[in-house]
Amino acid sequence: MPTSQRIVLVTGSTDGLGREVARRLAADGAHVIIHGRNAERGKAVVDEIGKGGKGSARFYQADFASLAEVRRLADEITRDYPRLDLLVNNAGVFIREGERQVSKDGHELTFAVNYLSGYLLTYKLLPLIEKGRSPRIVNVSSLSAAPIDFADVMIERNYSGNRAYGQSKLSQVLFTIDLAAELKPKGIVVQSLHPATYMDTTMVRSGGMTPRSTVAEGADAVMNAIATDAPSGTYFVGQKIGTPHAQAADADARRQLREVSKKLTGVP
Repeated sequence: MPTSQRIVLVTGSTDGLGREVARRLAADGAHVIIHGRNAERGKAVVDEIGKGGKGSARFYQADFASLAEVRRLADEITRDYPRLDLLVNNAGVFIREGERQVSKDGHELTFAVNYLSGYLLTYKLLPLIEKGRSPRIVNVSSLSAAPIDFADVMIERNYSGNRAYGQSKLSQVLFTIDLAAELKPKGIVVQSLHPATYMDTTMVRSGGMTPRSTVAEGADAVMNAIATDAPSGTYFVGQKIGTPHAQAADADARRQLREVSKKLTGVP
């Protein structure tokens, strides 16, 4: 059980950006909680970090298409660790083509995996984060943004993969702004960012897109958001402070998203 090490959780860290961020944090001496769906890939990351000889790692398996599995993951981490110093909500999916899909809870799949799972996990882990050393939450979002239609959050009409992805990522930014204000009295910093455009990852390639940036560029941006002294609630584009979609500044939209999120996840 790590005591002197920084304890961090990076969701979706068995591949791509999350894996690189986990490797960098471990290289700085942190104990990294690796999360993913694939146990074999998770073990490979843990073994790689162990061979590095600086940080340490442990793998936890959970499918973010199920809120029950998100709750189980949070319960297991709470059982196993005395505190959490950093949470990086990185796990995500992009479904470019095909018909609308739903999660195991019946929610639109992209919204469920990219946003609701991170929302629920964050609140479930808040008691541990409150005990953390200089605690921080980083939400890996995107420049991609589709305004949330609160009359059709599950996109049952006019569905497209791009719209679903953009809505889920914009939801993360709205959540970041509200959470930063909520947690400011507790000294917990919350940031969001667009790491890089079309990084060379499995998700980008499987979506049929041509990579335009490297995973290293994206990891540089995430590490900057982890270390920055910018005010809590800041949105970054790469390593520079950016301006998110206009809906992020709409207090009523953020209120509606809070209400939807609480209803769907059961967060009080």
